[in-house]
Amino acid sequence: MELKDLNKKEMGLRIRARREGLNMTREELAKQMCVSGKFIAGIEYGEKGVSLKNLNKLRQILGVSADYILYGDEAYVSDDEKRRMLSENILGSLSVCSVQQLGCMEQIARLYVEGIVNKE
Repeated sequence: MELKDLNKKEMGLRIRARREGLNMTREELAKQMCVSGKFIAGIEYGEKGVSLKNLNKLRQILGVSADYILYGDEAYVSDDEKRRMLSENILGSLSVCSVQQLGCMEQIARLYVEGIVNKE
């Protein structure tokens, strides 16, 4: 069995990306975890580790597995959860767009989906 190394910077990036994908501020996550925003920043920047208790809280709040947080292993994330995560990440990214930009993205998405469906 191969032991995996823990990279706190990459773990922090996954936590931040997931939090942002949920349109959650650092302070909102901190409040749900009963910690400070500064503590969450330390985790996201890879400066701090997490206890098992906080890892469990993160897993539940962010809706991902502990393996995903620790190693980026998506094998433990169901297809439905992956779909939900991807959808939330897409919508989170689009939340800063203007109405005109959203109209363009709608057209792009429609053409993309039509292209995929026609290939199958």
